[in-house]
Amino acid sequence: MTDRVFPASKPATATNGVSSGGSLVPPPAPATVNGNGTSNGMANQKPQVYIPANRPIYRPQPYSRHHHHQSRPSCRRICCCCCFWSILIFLILALMAAIAATAMYVIYHPRPPSFSVPSLRIGRVNLTTASDSSVSHLSSFFNFTLLSENPNQHLTFSYDPFTVTVNSAKSGAMLGNGTVPAFFSGNKNKTSFRGVIATSTSARELDPEEARHLKSDLTRPRVGFEIQMRTKVKMQMGKLKSEGVEIKVTCQGFEGTVSKGKTPIVATSKKTKCKSDLSVKVWKWSF
Repeated sequence: MTDRVFPASKPATATNGVSSGGSLVPPPAPATVNGNGTSNGMANQKPQVYIPANRPIYRPQPYSRHHHHQSRPSCRRICCCCCFWSILIFLILALMAAIAATAMYVIYHPRPPSFSVPSLRIGRVNLTTASDSSVSHLSSFFNFTLLSENPNQHLTFSYDPFTVTVNSAKSGAMLGNGTVPAFFSGNKNKTSFRGVIATSTSARELDPEEARHLKSDLTRPRVGFEIQMRTKVKMQMGKLKSEGVEIKVTCQGFEGTVSKGKTPIVATSKKTKCKSDLSVKVWKWSF
């Protein structure tokens, strides 16, 4: 009968044949081989895998995007760059527009149109008030001459119809109204309108407060008058055109007595030139 050698279930760890307890441990006996060519000692035993007890268990770490985020530019940085370049481009465009406008002004030297009223005739100013002072009516008739001049060599004006009002210089009460037809003023052009009529023939009814102020104005030896005109004008300089912008013309300084008969009275004025206020949407011109 052949002797079989079984290895220990938990062999002691030895160094150079010396056990951990200090005693000598004999080397394992060689396994015998039977007739079938198999080892008698290891035939029925599975191979064992040695796992050290002090080895840490592998645990997969979560993917970190911190470094990946740092490699990309932040949204705040992109926004700041966009704002910076937008402001810079806007400033450059504004500077170029200012340079172009200055060069155009130096080359063409645009000037505002001029208006004047050389004569104003007072035909009628009648204020009638009821006995109880509850209702007052005004009937008036004015006739004047309007002159318009374009002093520019390269700038033209195209006017819409004017609305005209004649007011009392002291109280500002409206005495009559009228119109001036539309016209075109070319380069170095002068336009004259004779017989412009401002009237209140329908006996306009006044409120008591307005009638009281106007009655006080008309009792003066010489009454002050003011002419106001409003319209829209389109300007053109070469290929550059503007939209219709408002223009206000004010003529002041007229004085005269109120006519009591059928003969008109000519009002006098120390200055016949009017003041015009014109503003453009792109460039602000104050005249």
